[in-house]
Amino acid sequence: MAQVLKSNKSCTVNPLKMSQPIGGALAFMGIRGSMPLLHGSQGCTSFGLVLFVRHFREAIPLQTTAMSEVATVLGGLDNIEQAILNIVSRTNPEIVGICSTGVTEIKGDDVDAFLRLIRAKHPELSRLAIVYVSTPDFKDAFQDGWSKAVTKMVEELVEARPAKARPLRRVNVLPGCHLTPGDIEELREIIEAFGLDTLFLPDLSGSLDGHVPDEFTPTTLGGISLQEIRGMGQSSWTIAVGEQMRGAALALELKTGVPYVVFDRLTGLGPNDELLSFLAKASGLPVPAKYRRQRSQLVDAMLDGHFYFGGKKVAIGAEPDLLWSVSSWLTEMGCKVEAAVTTTSAMILERVPADEVVIGDLEDLESRAQGCDMLLTHSHGRQAAERLRIPHHRLGMPTFDRLGVAHQVSIGYRGTRNMVFEIGNLFMAEGHEPGPDTWYPDTERESASSTTTSFEVKI
Repeated sequence: MAQVLKSNKSCTVNPLKMSQPIGGALAFMGIRGSMPLLHGSQGCTSFGLVLFVRHFREAIPLQTTAMSEVATVLGGLDNIEQAILNIVSRTNPEIVGICSTGVTEIKGDDVDAFLRLIRAKHPELSRLAIVYVSTPDFKDAFQDGWSKAVTKMVEELVEARPAKARPLRRVNVLPGCHLTPGDIEELREIIEAFGLDTLFLPDLSGSLDGHVPDEFTPTTLGGISLQEIRGMGQSSWTIAVGEQMRGAALALELKTGVPYVVFDRLTGLGPNDELLSFLAKASGLPVPAKYRRQRSQLVDAMLDGHFYFGGKKVAIGAEPDLLWSVSSWLTEMGCKVEAAVTTTSAMILERVPADEVVIGDLEDLESRAQGCDMLLTHSHGRQAAERLRIPHHRLGMPTFDRLGVAHQVSIGYRGTRNMVFEIGNLFMAEGHEPGPDTWYPDTERESASSTTTSFEVKI
């Protein structure tokens, strides 16, 4: 069991975490026709917008209530009202997802009361779905904002239905924020191979998967629709991926009676065996031959790669669920997690296979990564890896110095196999074949050279 520590420094140096409002806003981007709205200053939204654009390399719909100093003191009712009216007139969204920020939380804006007043004043907004979630950025982190937003959407948008009306072959899927659009697409393909229909909330694979639309839209390009969200109570099962989604799955069960199962990770051989066993039981069908083949390929890749993983020391900085998933898999491959740093508190952290887990920043990670063979974190860790002179595997968000991060797959048999190759190749690239200068230890090299016979060749 890992000991969870919290950094007690006076300031954060080279931050690892991203804020709650950004996590909540990204969750709303997985809804079709959505417009996320940050209730705060323009700067809060600008920084988040830049981060998403650099990571996904796509047009990002994100608006702000543009709170000024005066508006912050007097209250944000007028700003929220004007922002919603402007968004409706210009973009005509199906849903507006409002996330609070630190400045409005400190002021104490009662946004739920504001929304009741706005709806009473503007009956034309009756068909517009508006979901507000409290996400102060002075506490918690990206993962918390995502999970809170999904839970709030379940509580406000899903309709309760009688159990007898549920189709037997449809499942809800609540993916954690650590899954890429490529991961979501891979998981959908796996589930649907068992003849099951799926509803993903949120569904970034439809909105941020890097496709070119037929025509421009100012809101999200795709994702799950409001009608589909309302009908999630008709499904037979809910699959939650990551401990962060347990709360949303529980809220869905309490409201609709749909039972749920939580898979805390889907990277690795064992977790995917459990997933496919569950799907076979839920569908009543055997595991397709395609996935039996992929499992065999993963086992072979693990056999090929374990020579390069065994005994390696790694340092990982990531959100709690991503940290748990990657550290557990690397440990199974023979690595030792020498340093583990995360962003926020979570029950899963005690299970991380390391001596200690620090809730801190990239400076904490760098100081503990001395002597490690690899650093795994997002792109802001690249300078630390250069100073440590060890390879850097990009992991999580933001990753802005590599292409195709939205399409990376690290779950399922195929995604795990890809991880074996990607990280194994980095380990291999750092290895060096022995040569004459490395055959002897430094203490023996001089004596060996002094006893070497010298030959003079005369012609």
